[in-house]
Amino acid sequence: MQTEIIKIIEGGINGDKEKVYNYAKLLANNIQKEGNEKFSKRIIDLLNNKKGKLTSMDSLMAKPVDTESRAEMVEVSNPQLSAKNIILDKYIEVEIDNFIKYYQNRDKIILSGLDLNNSLLLYGPPGCGKTTIAQYISNITGLPLVTARLDALVSSLLGSTAKNIRKLFEYASKTDCILFLDEFDVIAKLRDDKNELGELKRVVNSLIQNIDNFSSNSILIAATNHHELLDPAIWRRFSRILEINKPNENEIEELLAIFLDDNNYEKIIKNQKQLQQLKKLFLGFSHSDIKTIIQNCLKQSIIQNKVETTYVDIIQEIYLYSHHSIKNEIDFIKFLSSHNITQKEINENFGFPMRKIQSVTKL
Repeated sequence: MQTEIIKIIEGGINGDKEKVYNYAKLLANNIQKEGNEKFSKRIIDLLNNKKGKLTSMDSLMAKPVDTESRAEMVEVSNPQLSAKNIILDKYIEVEIDNFIKYYQNRDKIILSGLDLNNSLLLYGPPGCGKTTIAQYISNITGLPLVTARLDALVSSLLGSTAKNIRKLFEYASKTDCILFLDEFDVIAKLRDDKNELGELKRVVNSLIQNIDNFSSNSILIAATNHHELLDPAIWRRFSRILEINKPNENEIEELLAIFLDDNNYEKIIKNQKQLQQLKKLFLGFSHSDIKTIIQNCLKQSIIQNKVETTYVDIIQEIYLYSHHSIKNEIDFIKFLSSHNITQKEINENFGFPMRKIQSVTKL
């Protein structure tokens, strides 16, 4: 079995997917012969699930490039993302699950005489999970995620952007996949924008034509932080449109449980009063903001050799994330005190003299 393992590693390093697959299958057979049926079955199941993906990825190897810059216009990936990594409004979760089921049951839908349009438009503030949703749908459907790189797609050469859009859709039509257009407003702006040249009309017209002709065996997902800029004709091209907002208090609690799970959530947030304070403080932050703040706390604990992250650490990091530094010690002490940090904790954690803390908290 050592030989098989070495060959699998060699195949992975060299990008030889077929070698990885063949030697992994041989490894599974040898493990089965030794009597470990359960482990062997896990390997075989994994190979059966991923074989289709490997074939799809091979057909997407020759990526389209911008004529001027020679930059690749797409990134291709196979995200591994489970439902537990996505915390969204429950109604949005239902809509996403239904969208996936529409795709999975597309043959039945077509046979029933209904039109099939596997397109999803996501809009809302940045950092709220639009890209994560695309990755999740890719993982559940088993389709490779083809993400357009707008820096290469939008060319400085007159007329080239429309041509690049056609190249992009032709490339994504080679095999079943998810074509993900992030920052969609860049290429789907209102055509009556007086500040834009005639090139914009050609770009949007090309985009509309390619969306209309896109394969029903693939999925189109577009995402934007500026939905108000989209051309009206673009909206009609999508079968499902979802607004993805910043998390509410219930979702914030779920996010905290996920981000602090391996670091003893209950030891850090010791009671309901602290939890309620954090939920209110995090209101208005995006999913990405909350993750960044919590990870900053955990990293600080590591480099300071602290046994564990504390509630005080989170409150401090929220202040730093919002204000970028402690420019005013009085304001900082007031902030800490107003969010359930005792005078003793302020003194021990930040070294402010007790007399100063007492004078500030009496104000």
